Amino acid sequence: MNATSPELSQLKSSLKSTWMAGNFGEIAKYAAKEGDSFVARLGLKPGQRVLDVACGTGNTAIPAARTGVDVIGVDIAPNLLDQARQRAAAENLSAKFQEGDAEELPFKDGEFDVVISMFGAMFAPRPERAATDLLRVCKSGGLIAMANWTPEGFIGKTFRATAKLVPPPPGIPAPILWGDDKVVRERFSTGVAKLTTERHNVNFKYPFPPEKVVAFFREYFGPTKMAFSRLDAAGQAQLTSALESLWKEHNQSSDGGTSIEGEYLEVKVVSA
Repeated sequence: MNATSPELSQLKSSLKSTWMAGNFGEIAKYAAKEGDSFVARLGLKPGQRVLDVACGTGNTAIPAARTGVDVIGVDIAPNLLDQARQRAAAENLSAKFQEGDAEELPFKDGEFDVVISMFGAMFAPRPERAATDLLRVCKSGGLIAMANWTPEGFIGKTFRATAKLVPPPPGIPAPILWGDDKVVRERFSTGVAKLTTERHNVNFKYPFPPEKVVAFFREYFGPTKMAFSRLDAAGQAQLTSALESLWKEHNQSSDGGTSIEGEYLEVKVVSA
């Protein structure tokens, strides 16, 4: 797809609308603890310059800022950035947030010591462009760290169930391919001194049953909300049934609530 094509502009506009739909802040609360854990494993040092790509409401930028680094978060959705700013202000943290595209980051080459993206840059429609830009803004010897949902994990399964009824635009690779070790190594095949991957789990715990979790995502998670909006009544019923079945099948809770393990691939790249 040509970088200046009308199709790409339309796609980017659609993606922005998707992530602005609902209220991702409500969804993000349930992964916040894992954001803390992800950042803790990075060994950040005060004074480092850190970029959080597709930062959402700040689940990784906020804990990064607590370590004393100089952090900037970028995202395509201004309403999510507003929530991130409010969270940083509430803790009196100096994290900055601005609108930005993972494929065309508004920064100079080698500007950051560490570049992170947790469940964010994996949704960029041109993954090779995203990988190239993550490397570009990272200094030589710097660290790029990503957390990407795996195809085999629970979240990967929900994405596939949705895609069966609401297919993605043609020519756009599935985001969960970022959770495949082989694919990641292909996308970071040049400009890299070292690449390691490790699998981790997010424990999603909700105080309500699977049926209500599906309704919760339908209301607050932009991609799910938009997927339902593109279906007629029969399609919506079919998608509801498919998602409820998945949540029930994987639910580990026995107290009437919902507890799910969501697997992701942690990717660490040392820039050449």
